[in-house]
Amino acid sequence: MPKTRLDTARIRAARRLIAPVFRDTPLYRCEALEPALGCAVSVKLETANPVRSFKARGTEVAAARLAGQGRSAVVCASAGNLGQALAWSGRARGLDVSVVASRFATAAKLDRMRALGARLELVDGDHETARERAAAIARTDGIRLLEDSLDLETCEGAATIGLELAAAAPSFDAVLIALGGGALATGIGHVLKEMAPGVEVICVQPLGAPALTLSWRERRVVTTGATRTIADGVAGRCPIPAVLADLLVVADDAVLVTEASIVAGMRLLLDHAGLVAEPSAALGVAAVLEDRDRFAGRHVATVVCGGNVDPAAHRRWTGGQ
Repeated sequence: MPKTRLDTARIRAARRLIAPVFRDTPLYRCEALEPALGCAVSVKLETANPVRSFKARGTEVAAARLAGQGRSAVVCASAGNLGQALAWSGRARGLDVSVVASRFATAAKLDRMRALGARLELVDGDHETARERAAAIARTDGIRLLEDSLDLETCEGAATIGLELAAAAPSFDAVLIALGGGALATGIGHVLKEMAPGVEVICVQPLGAPALTLSWRERRVVTTGATRTIADGVAGRCPIPAVLADLLVVADDAVLVTEASIVAGMRLLLDHAGLVAEPSAALGVAAVLEDRDRFAGRHVATVVCGGNVDPAAHRRWTGGQ
């Protein structure tokens, strides 16, 4: 099999660097979801930690290595979850953390980044604009730029989820993974292809932010115009070539889902599993809703990757009060 940039020995080492609070998140069969989805469903709950997303697995690795090198500062661009995670991990290790975000990012995520001690700079434009500004800060200040999905710490940190899923295989035969920048999908996919090759790796992206899915389908980088999705955590426009190369090795399929299905997935997770999921975390459920025949009679796992969502927006989407 062609190789990715990732290395399983490094992934196991990464697991040892990650604070225990982020490891071994719940993985359980959620029978309450099954009548609505028409298949057996296991949930991997990555919101059960202090930053309510999987991102800290990667920032824990990056922050530990930076602190070990005697570095004192780091900057990243973030739609919200990476910035929160880096602020948490950096604070624990005495790092000065700067985060660049779009001023149009979810307010709850911006507030939480500040509360965790990040120095926050807001820019006009979208996440790609924030990435450019973060890179400029790193060059000017001579500090480390942590770039999600490009930097292996983010991918190999996320890949530790794959170790936990592989330990449970073959109880499920497919895993549904949110696809944004690609760290989560390439990380989990790398481990499963090596340790549980019978599990189908299916990546899910919003129809309104399809860049990496289109790139996977065409086997070349495809950039897109403005994104149109409530799933802000996966709303990138410019795929990273190295990440696409990894994704082409590990993904069996990449599918696009509508905003209506994302909302319906959030509602199902709330009503039938008691889970507050941000839109990106409902992509796996949305994929089943849109293609029930494909998954009928199968056992799928879905990674609920984040729960950082504006409460008022969540109530509006899910029909809550």
